Amino acid sequence: STIVEEGEDWIQITTNYDNYPCWISAKQHTRITNTDFKSLTTTVLSSELVQVISNKNTNSVFPLTVGATLPNFNDGKFKIGDVEYSFEGQTVDGSIKTINDLKATAYLFLNAPYLWGGRSPFGIDCSGFTQLVYKLNGYQLPRDASQQVELGNPLSFVEEAEAGDLAFFDNEEGNIVHVG
Repeated sequence: STIVEEGEDWIQITTNYDNYPCWISAKQHTRITNTDFKSLTTTVLSSELVQVISNKNTNSVFPLTVGATLPNFNDGKFKIGDVEYSFEGQTVDGSIKTINDLKATAYLFLNAPYLWGGRSPFGIDCSGFTQLVYKLNGYQLPRDASQQVELGNPLSFVEEAEAGDLAFFDNEEGNIVHVG
């Protein structure tokens, strides 16, 4: 992530995954060097709704939600800079999955509350839902419905739709404002 602006308690960043601007609590942020950032490779993601990681240096623990990347993950451990973390939860490797896997992942979020801008089981919006479900199944989608509609092939008739297809909805001005 790239820092755009810093406040007293909040930091505005642009995420590396989808180049999306967002705000995070300053407590959720740790600075790393450009060298460390460039060394972060990952195809491993947490597939647990919520799981804790443990900082090996301080023995402190904190939660990660489903879809969190685990950089350089190997044998239950990953390292960012000089800090090593342990993770004992289930993971997915970022490879392309089947339609049945996609559907099973979508059901993980059943009853998750709606939260504009959310991308976790604690609160999720429509495009955060589609982005995260597809991410866990090996596909990278942009963050917003208006960006996601630009991908794929449009269907002529709703009867042609299959499991895994995305449906987009527009407002009175014709702008895409929802995805399902």
